[in-house]
Amino acid sequence: MATNPPTHLAEALRRPGYLLGPWPWRALAYLVSTVPVAGVLSVGLLVVGAPLLAAVNAVRQGRPVELPLVLFLAVGALLILASAPVVSIAATAVERQRLNLVDPRPLGAYRWRGLAARYTGADAWREVAHAFWLGGIVPLGYAVCTLLVLLDLTLVASPWLTADADEVIVVWTVVDTPREAVPYAVLGVLLLPVLWYGLGALAAAQGAVARWLLGRPAEPAALREVNRSRARLVDAYEAERRRIERDMHDGVQPRLTSLTLQLGLARLDVPGDSPAAGPLAVAHDQAKGLMVLLRQIVHGIRPQSLTDLGLAGAVRELANGATVPVTVHADLGRPLPELVESTAYFVVSESLGNVVRHAGATHAEIRLTHVGGELVVEVRDDGRGGADPARGTGLTGLADRVAAADGRLLLASPPGGPTLVRVELPCRR
Repeated sequence: MATNPPTHLAEALRRPGYLLGPWPWRALAYLVSTVPVAGVLSVGLLVVGAPLLAAVNAVRQGRPVELPLVLFLAVGALLILASAPVVSIAATAVERQRLNLVDPRPLGAYRWRGLAARYTGADAWREVAHAFWLGGIVPLGYAVCTLLVLLDLTLVASPWLTADADEVIVVWTVVDTPREAVPYAVLGVLLLPVLWYGLGALAAAQGAVARWLLGRPAEPAALREVNRSRARLVDAYEAERRRIERDMHDGVQPRLTSLTLQLGLARLDVPGDSPAAGPLAVAHDQAKGLMVLLRQIVHGIRPQSLTDLGLAGAVRELANGATVPVTVHADLGRPLPELVESTAYFVVSESLGNVVRHAGATHAEIRLTHVGGELVVEVRDDGRGGADPARGTGLTGLADRVAAADGRLLLASPPGGPTLVRVELPCRR
């Protein structure tokens, strides 16, 4: 089976071909684009941070802190706290766009809840925490990385530097001639891949923090209890559904098949001109129709292809039956829970139906990935975009079905396309 391309930087770092792909350059672009954003935020923090360090230094030396400095620090801190929920709006908007460089997975739509919510909502203060992280902590990490980059470049360039100067300090020693600097240059070249990996790890860590702070907030205890209760109800529903499916398949269907066969035999024994021939033919046709209807009902409860072929095979069967070309990438390492399989199947089925009916697409792609303890289902098309759950495209019901399995559905569908439906389902057994 071909290996699927990585979907984000942290996953790409674990692949052997990381240095040969585009991800190192995407990580570098993410780091470089961070500099102006973090620079603006850090300047604002330094307005209070520098006087605060001076006050702390005075206290450590036993000198009194002057009253104007104390007033300045108090007023400055209040102004920063008062303006942070508003300033973080712009920082968050920029970060959501930049994050696509290292992690294109959807974060969820941003919703403006009013100015008052910026000071009372937990989401807003998580954005403030991200702004402080970006302006206060990230520059320190960048300073260390810049120093390491300069040291490595000095090692690589040391033979040329010694040709223009009497002596050059290379990390821990002094070299006088290009010949003495060659081993250090070789060491610098060997460290370049390590440096690339280090910059990628820094970008991945920064992106992970941004996703953690700007993504779905942590659930409160009450909501977690609601989810547990819902999970118990879903398990009970699944057990009852399997019982109904078994009773219909093993009990009703064989009896209806026998009834249809008996009616067919009776039609052969009754002459065509008999008064009973007409009603018997109608009864026989109705019995055959009930057979078809019963098979459809059983298929709707749990598709037979899902039982016979597994999730990957059943999804490929759906793709083969679509009226637009569909590419399927499946990377499923181990068996999945039945509820997860059936939910993922209906997600793909409904999403493909939307692609065919509404998207006007020429191609679609389905990706099934078992990452950690989650099954990730992605359906992407190159259609016109603009998918809106309020317009009755089945997305609302799909989101409800995913939520019932304790998962979440993310939708990215800008006008003009493309459209991406991403579903994350926990695989707890």
